[in-house]
Amino acid sequence: MKQHRKTLRLRDAAFTLIEMLLVIVIIGVLAGAVTVSLSGRSQEARITRAKTDIGGSLSLALDLFEGDIGRYPTSDEGLQALVNDPGFPNWRGPYVKGGLKNDPWGTPYAYGRDTDHPDRYTLRSAGPDRQLGTDDDVTE
Repeated sequence: MKQHRKTLRLRDAAFTLIEMLLVIVIIGVLAGAVTVSLSGRSQEARITRAKTDIGGSLSLALDLFEGDIGRYPTSDEGLQALVNDPGFPNWRGPYVKGGLKNDPWGTPYAYGRDTDHPDRYTLRSAGPDRQLGTDDDVTE
């Protein structure tokens, strides 16, 4: 009789297979909901990082270069003039610590100088599609 009561108590204390499956399904649904809600955040974070690079460190480096040399790099010199000495006597670089980094999607930032206005330049990221000149390009 004691053995029978002990078995009943153990059976009541344990989970059934259906209860375990139900818990697994609930955890799966919750994990799926979290994944869906966070999936857009990584793209937003990449866009924010590209805008920060363009409006922050790269623009500052270009302004420092212009202050030392008296002009912005030409389109041919590009951003490499910020890290590799182009042979100018007043060059005090490198102006970017750790070298030039690609945008968050792995493509180099695009730099160009406005030939009509030498005091202006364009700086952009190709964006998520990795192609310049499309609607998803990132600028400051």
